[in-house]
Order: sequence, then structure tokens, then C-alpha cells
Amino acid sequence: MRARDFRRLALALPEAVESEHMQHPDFRVGAKIFATLDATGSFGVLKLSPQEQQAALRAHPGLFEPCAGAWGARGYTKVALERASVALVRPLLEQAWRSVAPARLRNAQRDS
Repeated sequence: MRARDFRRLALALPEAVESEHMQHPDFRVGAKIFATLDATGSFGVLKLSPQEQQAALRAHPGLFEPCAGAWGARGYTKVALERASVALVRPLLEQAWRSVAPARLRNAQRDS
């Protein structure tokens, strides 16, 4: 997977927009960040719960890693894009999106 694939998947989620902070792209819904790309495009970051993060780390060692410090302890998870597949990342991006999306959007997506 490439950074453009990650971007396409993130922006396909309802009301997702691309923005930027700290000189790298981020993806938001309702002004809240659910994913980012590093400046080089070599890895993405997903806002997962700590439990979702641990499940990803166990299922795919070497592909995912916690972000450094308190961010990682809160569930923020790096994914090595060159080793990842769209099929693997898509549901995790959806989980990250759901973690910050307003209830009206989460409910609409679930009902569709």
C-alpha cells in the first residue's frame, strides 16, 4: 500500500477531510483527527483504542507499532504502509474514524 491508497481510504469515509498539522497530512471528521500520514508517506497513524491497538499488534507483528510515549499508550498506532494491504488497513481506518465521528454519522454508516 502507498500513501495515496491510505489517503483515498481515509477520504472515502463520510465527511472525512484532509488537513495538516506539524507539517504532515491528517484526516479529520467533525474537526477531530482519526488518522495521519508522516511527512515522507512511509507510515500512517491510526487512532485506535488501546484494546484495538493490542489486537492489531498481536495479529500482525512488525506491521503495527505503538506511537511513542503517551500517544501510543492511548492507542495511537503506526502502520508501515509498504508492508500493509488495503484489505488490512481499511477496517482499521474505519475503526479510527468511528472513534471520533459524531453519533449521527456513526449511526448512518451502521444503518447503510
